[in-house]
Parts: sequence; C-alpha cells; structure tokens
Amino acid sequence: MAAEALARLADERVDHRFKGLPPDAMGLTVGELAAERRNLFTDGFATPVLALSAERLDHNLRLMETYAQRHNLAFAPHGKTSMAPQLFRRQIEHGAWGITLAVPHQVWVAREFGIRRVFLANELVDAAALRRLGADLAADPDFRFVCYVDSVRGVELMDAALEGAARPVDVVVELAAGEGARTGVRTEAECATVADAVAGARALRLVGVAGYEGEVPGATPERVQAWLRRLVALAVDFDRAGRFADTDEIVVSAGGSAWFDAVADEFAQIPDLSLPVLKLLRSGAYVSHDDGHYRRLTPFNRVPAEGALEPAFRLWAQVVSRPSAEQAFVNAGKRDAAYDLDLPLAQVVRRDGAERPASGIEVTALSDQHAWLRTAPGADLEVGDWVGLGLSHPCTSFDKWPLIPVAEADGTVVDYIRTFF
Repeated sequence: MAAEALARLADERVDHRFKGLPPDAMGLTVGELAAERRNLFTDGFATPVLALSAERLDHNLRLMETYAQRHNLAFAPHGKTSMAPQLFRRQIEHGAWGITLAVPHQVWVAREFGIRRVFLANELVDAAALRRLGADLAADPDFRFVCYVDSVRGVELMDAALEGAARPVDVVVELAAGEGARTGVRTEAECATVADAVAGARALRLVGVAGYEGEVPGATPERVQAWLRRLVALAVDFDRAGRFADTDEIVVSAGGSAWFDAVADEFAQIPDLSLPVLKLLRSGAYVSHDDGHYRRLTPFNRVPAEGALEPAFRLWAQVVSRPSAEQAFVNAGKRDAAYDLDLPLAQVVRRDGAERPASGIEVTALSDQHAWLRTAPGADLEVGDWVGLGLSHPCTSFDKWPLIPVAEADGTVVDYIRTFF
C-alpha cells in the first residue's frame, strides 16, 4: 500500500500548481519528467526555482543515521519540517523508528503513505480527530501512535472522545521546559497529577515522558542539561511508582535540531528501569539543514568529531532590475523564500553557464515577489543573471514549494519531492 501511494506521486501531472518547472513539461507526469533528467540551468526551468542537492540530502540522511546508532538512540525525525512522504520513506530506510508530527492533518498524510509509527509532539484534544485515530488504531494492529498529555482537562477530553475505542492511545506526560516555555506541565507534582488522570482513563495508556529542550528559556548548555536531567528523573520516579505497569517499554523523548548532543549525553545516563527504555530523539531540520539558524546552532559545531551537516537547499532567482550601482532586485520574495528567522544569503551568481561567488551582494529585504539586493562597488551583476540564495529555517522553506527538484552537482535533476502542507 505504501509503495503504491508513493508510486502514485510519480503519476501526478505537471501543471499550474507547481512553480519553477519547465513550461514545456506541462502535461507530463512527474515520473516522465524525472526520467528526462533535465538540467536545472539549461533545460527550461523557470525562476524562481527551489532545488535540493541530491548529494547533500543523502549525506545528511546517512550522518544522522550513524549518529543515532552511535549514541544508542531511536530516531523519529520531525516530519513537519518537510511534510514530504518521499523523505519520510528515506528517513525510515535510514533507520528511523518512525516520524514525529504535530497536528492531525500531518498524521493522515503520513498514514496515507504507509508510516506505521507516529509520535505526535502535541496534545490531541479534537474529538473528530480522536475518533478517526481510534478507528485507525482498531483497523491496523501494526499502527503505533504516541502523543503528549499536559493537563487533566486534556486527558478528560481525550478519554471522552475515545469512549469505546478498541485500543488505548499511548500517551507521554510532557514536562515543560520551564516557566515561560511553550506547552507542557510546569512542575513534577503536576506531572504526577496528570499521570494519575491517565491511570483513571479507560482509553489512554501512560507509556513515558517527553518534552522539547529547544523551549528552555535563555537556553545555554547548562540550562538545557538541567532540564533534561529533570526529564530523566521524572521517568525514573514514575517507574518507581509503578506508573508504567501497563506497557512493555518506557518512552523517554526529546530532541530538536539545536541541542541533540545534550539529549544524547543525558539519555546515556538513564539508569536501568523496570522495562526497556525507548530513548527517542526527534530532530527534523537535519534533512535539508540550512544556511542560517540551524547552521549556527547545530550540535555538530560543538562536537565537530561527530561530522557535519550540509545545507541542501538553494533558491535560484533571476536579476530583473538593476536600477543603480548599489541596488538590484531578483524575482524571488516572501512567497518563495523562508524569512521568519533570517533573510536569504546570496551565495553564487550564474551567467552564460559560469558560476562564481556572489561577492559584494547582500539581501537586505524581501517583498512579496522580490528580494532587495545591496551591491558593493564593483559587484559584477547584470539583469538576467541567476543568483543562488541560501535559506534559513527549512520548516518554512518546504511549505512554499509543493514540488521540489532534486538536483545533482552538475544540475541534473534526478527526482522531484512532493510536499503536503
């Protein structure tokens, strides 16, 4: 079923929904276009066009696979980064336990494409979604689903919506990353109260504890480690109190894309508990990495011996205006480029098949369909040139492009990644 669903993506017709693709490819299937192995720069792709590096994507998948193995971690990368079933499948093939998601729609996408294990890093209290979840669990004994709980009220709403469900929904108590953090239970005493509510619910089963260290206020290595120790201690206390009696393994989960080295270090200190422990890391931005936010914060900067992720995205735009020696405009803007954390970074310029560094060129602002460039004296830039832009924050890059070419270093496009946002 999963293979059939993925195969259907190749049968989709190229049409007006997909920007940047060659106009003369309209009417071909995605599979037919991929088989032509067109060149991104010479075979009709229209700017702006976002591309993923085939080599760097493969490198990042392999690196995180070996990292998780080296540190004895299960890995459920956050799929909301890409919402791309083809990448979900490649992550599973590279050893991922399952996929982490955030909202019900994302779960249905993953299920449509055969993902059997889902960690929902959120509390789910929508009655309609819970009823569908209960039906999916009843229909598929191989479907494993785990989600957060962080309030007694939430537990009550879940239990009511799931009344009569054939299988209980597995839940983990979310420990907040501190006062002023996002979601989660603020104190260990309140965590125990929520766990008691789960024990009294007919349709829920407590299987562990979890949280997100990226929300630690004023995060430093010391503060992140202190919070992770609280999370581990909570799991130990719950186990000693017999709160995991109804499960066969204890889930302890954390791990965004900025502090997974701290997660690995602290999870290595989890003592023997009464049951096997699933140490579940959830970092997701690694799959494409970036040229801004995560490149600065990646744990591999702190521990270079572990390897290095590589930015896999490049947005190609074309110079459409050069009104002065100090200014130029390209035809990619807020509709095309991530801009919520950092502006795009001008990296290279292409002209007449030759590529050179974008020396003296800086993106200073974005309009809806234009990037504003400041050019230093002597910067060589003309109308018609292609400018390759590095992007920050992959989570808001994937969502702007429903079909993304995957290109090799010489520009040969070998695949197209379909996203569902």
